[in-house]
Amino acid sequence: MITLYNTTLCYLEKNDSYLMLHRIKKKKDINKDKWIGIGGKFEACESPFDCIKREVKEETGFTLNSAEYRGIVTFVSKTSDGKEPYYELMHLFWSNDFTAPEDDFSKLPECEEGELAWIPKNKIIELPHWESDELFLELIEKRIPFFSMKVEYFDGNMKSAVLEGK
Repeated sequence: MITLYNTTLCYLEKNDSYLMLHRIKKKKDINKDKWIGIGGKFEACESPFDCIKREVKEETGFTLNSAEYRGIVTFVSKTSDGKEPYYELMHLFWSNDFTAPEDDFSKLPECEEGELAWIPKNKIIELPHWESDELFLELIEKRIPFFSMKVEYFDGNMKSAVLEGK
């Protein structure tokens, strides 16, 4: 049986930086040691908006007032060891409309999944990240309307990326 994970990811933007999560705390983590946006897996009966609002609150303490639903990214990850492929449908968001406790965005809480930091947008590619993140971050930056992308990985390396089926 193949499992399809429904997840969300949001890039919170402030002062030309994104709030990023360095995933270093969990032992079994597909994102181990990578810098990623804020998000996670759906819980029962959640919509994509329900999920991203909850995840932003849980991971950052911030309240997401509104978010732009920017795209859907389908990930297929296979390995040479014959393990079951990993399938994920990620709902991608962007927001600059969020509030912090006491309006202090510099006080970032402890996060059980890793360390939070504001990273200037032009520095993100210098940090360990998934190759495909560069593709959809570029689409977000160019304000491309809602998009669908399929990304395939093999043994952790990007094999292909297809935008809008092309």
